[in-house]
Amino acid sequence: MLSTHRRRAVTSAAATTAVLALLGVSPPSMAPADGGGPDLSRFYHQKITWSACKGEDMPDDLQCGKVTVPLDYARPSAGTLDLAMARYRATGKSRGSVLLNFGGPGGAGIPELATGGKDFMGLTNGYDVVTFDPRGVGQSSPVSCGEDSDEDSGATDRTDLSDPQAALKQVRKLATQCAKHSGPVLPHIGTVNASRDMDVMRQALGDKKLNYLGFSYGTRLGAVYAAQFPKKVGRMALDGVDTLTEPLTEQGLVAAEGQQTALESFIDWCVKGMACPFGDDTRTARQEVVHLVDSLDANPLPTDSGTQFSGQDLVGAIGQALFSKQMWPLLEQALARLVEEDDPTGILRFSSGWMAFPLGHRTDRGVVDPEDVPSDNLPAALMAINCADDPDRPSAGQVTRDIARLRDQYAEASPVFGTYRLTQVLMCFGRPKGTDFIREKVKNVHTAKMLLVGTRGDPATPYRWTLETARRLGSSAVVLDNRSVGHTGYASSPCVHEKVDSFLLYGSLPSSGSSCGAPASD
Repeated sequence: MLSTHRRRAVTSAAATTAVLALLGVSPPSMAPADGGGPDLSRFYHQKITWSACKGEDMPDDLQCGKVTVPLDYARPSAGTLDLAMARYRATGKSRGSVLLNFGGPGGAGIPELATGGKDFMGLTNGYDVVTFDPRGVGQSSPVSCGEDSDEDSGATDRTDLSDPQAALKQVRKLATQCAKHSGPVLPHIGTVNASRDMDVMRQALGDKKLNYLGFSYGTRLGAVYAAQFPKKVGRMALDGVDTLTEPLTEQGLVAAEGQQTALESFIDWCVKGMACPFGDDTRTARQEVVHLVDSLDANPLPTDSGTQFSGQDLVGAIGQALFSKQMWPLLEQALARLVEEDDPTGILRFSSGWMAFPLGHRTDRGVVDPEDVPSDNLPAALMAINCADDPDRPSAGQVTRDIARLRDQYAEASPVFGTYRLTQVLMCFGRPKGTDFIREKVKNVHTAKMLLVGTRGDPATPYRWTLETARRLGSSAVVLDNRSVGHTGYASSPCVHEKVDSFLLYGSLPSSGSSCGAPASD
């Protein structure tokens, strides 16, 4: 799936780090963020040159630029990366910038801001609204697992968990594929380095402190920044708060449970209408969804791109669509087209990215053109970042012993999403051990007050994670309880939107524990 004309966005001196990844050797530990490390002054003295964004349907008033960061902060002379950025200018006098991260991990910020910019126009009353594609993501040296990874090397949605040895062999092969196709950036991907990149961006933007709005995974990134650069935190809002402590096995289980609950809510809504492809009985409809997944796993459908659409592909697409009730009518239409016409075209629009985007060719510039991002970049980056952030690496023997128990736990949590989520958890096997910085160091931060928003019915980041993370961060954290459903609250709740904007623009914080009531339609 990946174009063979990949350009390495770092100097050749850094190429040896890719070999370390292939051998399962961790790169050197990162130097301290505040002082005592290598000289980074050349990165902190740069200015961003802004110009019109390239790509189809880019808004005329959206400007794009880039910032250069070291590939390895411990060895800044080993090579550099160019990170793509975009901004909407403040409508009046700017007091600086507010930096956005839309989550993922592996989500590209530029297309999100380009298509959803209207949600943030209120912030342009005082700020330039800025986003970026993190290292390894989108236009910023995107990682990939290769054009043949889905068919030949056991991609995340095709790993057979019934045979643990065969599954681990597939996963290890995929890890090798990812290292081969991603280049030197892969060993240096992850939230700890992305946080350091944000501090370089802050300085390049001319801001003394970082004003920040992060969603979902973006809350993890914000929390890590607060731990690394506590004196540089300005106004920071975190919406859909991620866990900082739970291992991937627990995160996957929570995600399976949350998505199953969201699916059942969707089915309850669907069967009340005339167009539901699963009939008008809730119990039967739930069984029909499981049957559809199983039948597509046994007999995948061909797609226009020449690939096969399996049941696990369907599960991934449904999971994306369930993040917002606003997408339910489109999901219902897409499922009807799939069930009644054997046509997966509509449901592919919700795909997590493994075949959703056309391929292009790499350029010879530091930042990749939008149409040239590898089609599997989102899932490849998600795996890479999650693995880089997680220090747990069970042995093959542990996985073999535990797999049956885990399969039962995940299946009980969700008959639809269980296998998909457990397979994602196993993807770190065969990769270098991740950092323990997040679990051990991101706590008791001494920063300016931060606003944490948790949504009660969030299928991806449960409300308890907001409370746990707030306790872990300490007295700096102020919690806003969004008594609604859906993943994050800023785009769906006018109340959350107003309180976040008031905080970012004017420093007006709600009292900790205050709430936004559920909309009348919930």
